[in-house]
Amino acid sequence: MSLLTLVSASACAENARYDAVVGTETDRATATAVYPTITAALSAAPRNADDAYTIYIPEGRYEEKLLIDKPNVHLIGAGRDSTVITYGDYAGKADPQTGEPMGTFATATLTVDAMDFRAEHLTIENNFDFLASDALAKDHTDKVNGTQAVALEVSLNSDRSAFRNVRLLGYQDTLFVQAGRSYFVDSVIEGNVDFIFGAGQALFENSDIVTRPRGSKRANVGYVTAPSTDINNEFGLVFLNSRLLKAEGVPANSSPLGRPWHPTTTFPDGRYADPDAIGSAVFINTYMDDHITTDGWASMRGTSRDGTKSTVFTPEDSRFFEFQSHGPGAERNSKRRQLTEKEVRQYSRERILAGWEPPFTAGS
Repeated sequence: MSLLTLVSASACAENARYDAVVGTETDRATATAVYPTITAALSAAPRNADDAYTIYIPEGRYEEKLLIDKPNVHLIGAGRDSTVITYGDYAGKADPQTGEPMGTFATATLTVDAMDFRAEHLTIENNFDFLASDALAKDHTDKVNGTQAVALEVSLNSDRSAFRNVRLLGYQDTLFVQAGRSYFVDSVIEGNVDFIFGAGQALFENSDIVTRPRGSKRANVGYVTAPSTDINNEFGLVFLNSRLLKAEGVPANSSPLGRPWHPTTTFPDGRYADPDAIGSAVFINTYMDDHITTDGWASMRGTSRDGTKSTVFTPEDSRFFEFQSHGPGAERNSKRRQLTEKEVRQYSRERILAGWEPPFTAGS
C-alpha cells in the first residue's frame, strides 16, 4: 500500500464533500444529507444518475446486507480496516421466506447489480463461522451443509466496478465475479475454498490474495480461483504484480492456483455442466508463498447429463497460465503452463478491461 493511498484515506472525511454520510446530524458539515444506516443512504440515491452519488461511511462495524441496484454509487470508508461492512448468510441457511436453503448466490454481504460502482477504503466481510462448522465431524448434528458464504458479488447487471484499498474477508467463495468488468487495486482478498470465482472479467493489480486455514486438518486447504469464463470471452481472472500469501496455519503445498468450474446449467436437452465455461485464470509477475502446490492447478467435477457429478474437467482443458511467477511456491514444470513474451503482451490493462479506463489505477 502506498503512503499516498493511506494519506488519501485518512484525509477523506476532512477534505471532501459527499452526497450522504452514515452517522448523526453532527456529520452534516461534510455532506448534504445524513442517514442512520448504509441501507438508508442507498435508498436515497437517484435511480438513474449520470453523476456519482458518493456515500461516506465513518469507521465502525456495519451489520448490513446491501444491494447496489442503482448506477454510479460510490462507497468511501474511513479506512480499509476501520470501516467494516459485515453479514453472515451462508448457502445452507434457511431462506426466511421459503424455508429452503438460500444457496450460494443469495449469500453476499454486498451485491453489485448496477453500472459504475466504486468502493474505497473499507472491508466487506461475510462473518459466517466457517471454521467452527468445518472442524466438526461429518456426522455431527451441528455440521452445516452448504458453507459457501460470499462477501462480495459482482452480479449480472454490473459492469465497470472499481475497488481500491478494500479488503474482502471470508472463507469459501469470498468473491463472486459473476459478470461484467471489475478492477481491484491495492486490495486484500482472503479465503480458502474457490474464494475468487465466476465468469466475469476481473483484473487484480498490486493486491494480496491470502489463503486462510481450514477448521479441520487436511492436505488440501482449498483453491485460490474457480473461474467459469465463457469461451467467447478472451479474459477471465487476471492477477498482475500481486502476491499470493498464506495466513498462519496454512501448510505448504496445500493450495492449487485454481480449478475449472463448469456451473450446472439448464439447456433444451437437460441440465448439466456448461461445456462452454472454459475457465481462464492467469498470474503475471506474481509472488507465490509455499502453500501453492507443485502442480499448480487441479481438476474439478461437474454435473453429467445423467445428473451425477461424474464429469471431470481438467486444467489442461482450461485457460490456466503463468508468467514470471516467483517465490517459494513458483515451480516450473509441465503442469504449470507459461505464457511466452509475445503472448503476455496481450494482457494489457486496456485489453483485459476492453477499453474501460478505471477511475484509479496502480500507482495513481
